[in-house]
Amino acid sequence: METHWLEQTEADLSAHDDWLGPEECVLLRQKRFPKRRADWRLGRWTAKRAAAAYLNLPADPRALRDIEVRAASSGAPELFLAGRPAAVTISISHRAGIAACAIAASGVALGCDLELIEPRDAGFVADYFTAEEQTWIAHTPEQDRPRLVTLIWSAKESALKALREGLRIDTRSLTVTLPDDEHPALQQHSALDPWRRLQVRCNGGEVFQGWWQSTGRIVRTLVGSPSPLPPIFFLDSRASLRSDGVLAV
Repeated sequence: METHWLEQTEADLSAHDDWLGPEECVLLRQKRFPKRRADWRLGRWTAKRAAAAYLNLPADPRALRDIEVRAASSGAPELFLAGRPAAVTISISHRAGIAACAIAASGVALGCDLELIEPRDAGFVADYFTAEEQTWIAHTPEQDRPRLVTLIWSAKESALKALREGLRIDTRSLTVTLPDDEHPALQQHSALDPWRRLQVRCNGGEVFQGWWQSTGRIVRTLVGSPSPLPPIFFLDSRASLRSDGVLAV
């Protein structure tokens, strides 16, 4: 399955709301807190720009108004063109002033996540990770644990989005693994680091194949069914990456 990936920052975002449709403007006004408003705008902007690139559509405000992101009953984002369902599947994530959108053909399961590498305490690991994952973390050098914990958490988030469940189910019902020959790759990489394989097993029997990438302080993950190919960055995602892996702003 071919997938594409776009990242945008607040610096990429239009200062005006003329790219939002009427119903989207209503939703934006209903968001009371500035951070939630900012995250929502950036996520919608990134999804619309990704859809325009994927579908070879114009990216001017008028064209973007016809691309609408609606929330399904599960909360998962769905894309509409001129009021009709678009033949694509999308997943959106935002973190630390960056938004990411993964996009693929319709009728597939797809989830993506973007996380900032930061220390998390032992209680977090005990509450949200399986015994197998906790053992893996315990046997990882201490300096590498924040990156590994972030990777595992991000992969779980991606799988929960692909399941269209979010955090409504126990994250310990999902187990993240990497191929044995990929484990040494947890050390820090450059901004040109390739995508690397991961797998998420669900207690219900479903298995998601996926990919992860760590550049500087950022971890990206994507899972899907059928098994996805490594995500293809739209050009402006990679062009604006700083040396620490964070998009330039």
